[in-house]
Amino acid sequence: MSARKHRQTLEMIFSHPVSTNIDWKAVEHLFEHLGYEVEITKNHHAKAKADNGQEVVIILPHHGHTLESKDEVIKIRHFLEGQGVTPETFAA
Repeated sequence: MSARKHRQTLEMIFSHPVSTNIDWKAVEHLFEHLGYEVEITKNHHAKAKADNGQEVVIILPHHGHTLESKDEVIKIRHFLEGQGVTPETFAA
């Protein structure tokens, strides 16, 4: 994915009001681009782990690829903020 696509995904995660139409695969690619380890569990969760040991666990969408839960998007937002990643600080 291109840096422009990653930035768009990041902007959607940080949008107000909270966007609930974010493609999970785009989030996964953003995490990988940022160097986070992404693991998909057997119980349909995704765990993203940063080098500093912080992690976020997300319930994956059951139908399709879009995250529809505001709570999941907010968890991703808080995780990224904790890593110092925001649309303003993002550098491809």
